This record gives sequence, structure tokens and C-alpha cells, in this order.
Amino acid sequence: MAFFKKVKKAINGKWYPQGVALGGPVGTREIADRLSEMSTLTPGDVYAVLANLGQVMSDYMAVGNTVKLDGVGTFFYTPRMKGQGVDTREEVSAEQITGVSVRFIPETRRSAGNNVVGRPLVADKVEWVDMDKLGGRKRSRSDRM
Repeated sequence: MAFFKKVKKAINGKWYPQGVALGGPVGTREIADRLSEMSTLTPGDVYAVLANLGQVMSDYMAVGNTVKLDGVGTFFYTPRMKGQGVDTREEVSAEQITGVSVRFIPETRRSAGNNVVGRPLVADKVEWVDMDKLGGRKRSRSDRM
């Protein structure tokens, strides 16, 4: 189940649904516990792998690679820029780069006809619930699984 609230955008005065997360984020320990239940690994083994995943991904991306995790998606660096760009190709330089962002493209699976047949990070059926209809009821994490 996914939740939305009704938000009026200042740019055009129109109303739109905006996704809302309930409660805090699910942490590494909880993810490790669930993955452990699905495998032969202990929660501690899974936690150790997850705790080191960010550094390993960073190491690969820092030398120009993308990182593709099956069933999750692809991660890669993009530069953040200062200013509005330059007029010629010759003027482009690393001095324009002020930082780095990590971009993410969720995995999709396609049929032989190139139709999308699966997106592992998106449940088969997502039910959207209006936050106005919740009536102030908070849901626990176990309610959501």
C-alpha cells in the first residue's frame, strides 16, 4: 500500500497527488533480518555485507564504472555544475563541476518484443490510499508487509 496527500503547486495553482512515506525509514538491520529469513545467511552476515555495500559501490563508481544490482537497478555518478554553462566546447572544464550526485535507474525486465514485463522494485499491484482517508491512524511496519 502506498500513500499520497493532496498538494497545490504554486507554479500553476493546480492540485496533484504527492507520495508520502509513513513512519521512519526501514533500516539496514531490518533489511538484514528479512534477507536472512529468505536465505541461509545469518542476520549478522547479511548486515556486514550491507554495511560495506556503499563503500564498494563508491569505489567502482569513482573509477568510472556504473554499478548494476540485479533486481534493484543501476547506480552512477553525475556531476553537479556551477553557472549556466559555457559558449564553446573548448571552454568546458572540470572547474565547472562543484559536486557529484548519485543517479539511480530502477531495473526493468523486457520481453522479446521490448515490452516492460517486470519492475522488481515495484509491486505487481500498488494500491494508493489518500492520507485524508486514514483518519490519523498510524500504521506499523508489520502492517505494511
